[in-house]
Amino acid sequence: MSQAPRDLLLSLFRAALAVADPMQAVPPHLPAPPKGRTIVVGAGKASAAMAAAVERHWQGPLEGLVVTRYGHGAPCRQIEIVEASHPVPDERGRDAARRILEKVQGLTADDLVLCLISGGGSALLSLPAPDITLADKQAMNKALLKYGVTIAEMNCVRKHMSAIKGGRLAAAAFPAQVVTLLISDVPGDDPSVVASGPTVPDPTSFADALAVIEKYKITEAPAVIDRFRRGRDETPKPGDPRFARAHTIMIARPQDALEAAAKAARNAGITPLILGDSIEGEARDVALVHAGIARQAARYGQPGEPPLVLLSGGETTVTVRGQGRGGRNAEFLLALAVALDGHPDIHAIACDTDGIDGTEDNAGALMAPDSLARGWAKGVNAKAFLANNDGYSFFEALGDLVKTGPTLTNVNDFRAILIGKRLG
Repeated sequence: MSQAPRDLLLSLFRAALAVADPMQAVPPHLPAPPKGRTIVVGAGKASAAMAAAVERHWQGPLEGLVVTRYGHGAPCRQIEIVEASHPVPDERGRDAARRILEKVQGLTADDLVLCLISGGGSALLSLPAPDITLADKQAMNKALLKYGVTIAEMNCVRKHMSAIKGGRLAAAAFPAQVVTLLISDVPGDDPSVVASGPTVPDPTSFADALAVIEKYKITEAPAVIDRFRRGRDETPKPGDPRFARAHTIMIARPQDALEAAAKAARNAGITPLILGDSIEGEARDVALVHAGIARQAARYGQPGEPPLVLLSGGETTVTVRGQGRGGRNAEFLLALAVALDGHPDIHAIACDTDGIDGTEDNAGALMAPDSLARGWAKGVNAKAFLANNDGYSFFEALGDLVKTGPTLTNVNDFRAILIGKRLG
């Protein structure tokens, strides 16, 4: 292992990002131009970069609108880019979603709707169903984030608050051809979950959405809960003829990012072991499991002989109990540091591939064997900061935050734990 651990871990993260770069991932999957019009629409943290890639490689006229998160825009000439709020929706996202829905209506079978979807699109396509308001949606979204709801559960709820998600966008575009290019950020890569599936049939129901509300005992947004109880105006389901001309192409996945990092590790002389691309659960609980595997490898050479890097993806959750600044990756990494308690042979990185960990300005952070000791020297108690959900402040004090700015892609979280060679 010739590289310093910090540099090696950062290089693995960069390899994971490169494989999901829209400029590389979009062009091979573009459909043939139609006889009629080409309307480009989309939503997500990567949607503006995807739109720029379409413009660069498309043969023929096109028009359209995509909505992305504030700060995630990319220069386009023919496709309008709107920036809006994420993870809690705002008026700009609502208005953009309304205009997107309007753009796909009244088309013919000769027209093409090219839909560019990536993670984050659910909050950005924030057009409420007719019987609720944006304020109702905002209140429910805040509650879903607060209670640590899984991404699949969250998007089930979001579909049933929406006038555009859960297949409604494709239904509105019928009889035009709908081709969706999809960058997955969800465990299992289910197209109906990514951005709440605006162009694919929805297998979930109002009853499923209500079950999520009852499971977490959510009482915020009573108008939304009343809508779920009434159960009218269901989302379009599998078998609906309006999806007959709708096709979805997965152009980048969390697994692709992990495999790219694994290849980079092998090139550096490190054995990679991919633990999974769809790991879920409370960030601190997932950290305990990862710590146990890392210690086993360091001590016994199981499940692999060091030098070894454990790679994993997925989307953890954080049940907020404190008042600190911390995304789920900082929370994972701080819990990992506490669990490893200064193990001398283990370094780690945990980052969100969109470049934003939660609502902060960092992608994630780096952990070293001396992280806890350096924290103590600066008067920063790791356990206290973890109890306060304040991983950001802990790693900020150490100078170990990873700040990339918006990466203009999103294949969910990236974790790499490097175990150095055993001495005996």
